[in-house]
Amino acid sequence: MSNLVTIFGGSGFVGRYIARRMAKQGWRVRVAVRRPNEAMFVKPYGVVGQVEPVFCNIRDDASVRAALHGADAVVNCVGTFDARGRNNFQAVQVEGAERIARIAAAEGISRMVHVSAIGADADSDSEYARTKAAGEAAVLSHQKDAVILRPSVVFGPEDQFFNRFAKMTRLGPVLPLIGAKTRFQPVYVDDLAQAAVKGVLGQAEPGVYEIGGPEVASFRALIQDMLTVIQRRRLIVGLPFWVAGIIAGAFDVVTFSTAGLIKGPVTGDQVKGLRRDNVVGDGGRTLADLGIEPTAIEAVLPEYLWPYRPSGQYAAIKNSAKNLKA
Repeated sequence: MSNLVTIFGGSGFVGRYIARRMAKQGWRVRVAVRRPNEAMFVKPYGVVGQVEPVFCNIRDDASVRAALHGADAVVNCVGTFDARGRNNFQAVQVEGAERIARIAAAEGISRMVHVSAIGADADSDSEYARTKAAGEAAVLSHQKDAVILRPSVVFGPEDQFFNRFAKMTRLGPVLPLIGAKTRFQPVYVDDLAQAAVKGVLGQAEPGVYEIGGPEVASFRALIQDMLTVIQRRRLIVGLPFWVAGIIAGAFDVVTFSTAGLIKGPVTGDQVKGLRRDNVVGDGGRTLADLGIEPTAIEAVLPEYLWPYRPSGQYAAIKNSAKNLKA
């Protein structure tokens, strides 16, 4: 019988790519999610019965234990940007990560991959970054040979980075940016998935890997590249951090007063995180140590951002027609 991997958050943006790659490796894949009925799209990643979504709430020991029973390896892709509510930073990124690692160890599972984030820092001003660091420490306290992946911003067809700002271009001629000078090192989602698979297969040494793509660029430069791809002109306006802090604070008040029913486009914690560059550090292990050649942004963006062009799928035909001689 083939090996079994449980992927927590396996239907999410990153998790689905890991699930697909593990299925191609011939493994049985258990996709542990809160809403299995919404994760049925993962089933065709393998043959009949090879990839199965199952219910799991990572805030509950029994639920996590059931999802891990009989597994040979585990991948944790669960994260959150919610500072409040039941599925907040502490509950998901610290307690949830610890619960998965602890129960996996009790089940005799010694191979674990944990997806964290560049910027994880116990001393950060950002609660998101602090809980990412605390989650890593919690995982390592139970799984000393875990592979921890810290990606920069992740891009791909389902991302919430380029897609989000491409949608904003439809709202008006101005694109406001917080931290326009902050540098990022975007990594293609399937490159990150490939790194996770190497961890599951035992092809990666235990420890922390910082995962970034081949290009380092400012936030402003990345958005300008996106505008070029979608063939739109917009005025990019960098907001000072003090202004962004006031705006985000107001949104946080609205979110709190409505018990999370209304959420703003940015939070105060995200503004704090944007003050720091989001790039691979010097001297650490990277994709190169895993033998993975990172994919360039320009090789991927046009493949999924074309719907945001003024002429959509007909943009290339329209541009070609302009060159025809009468």
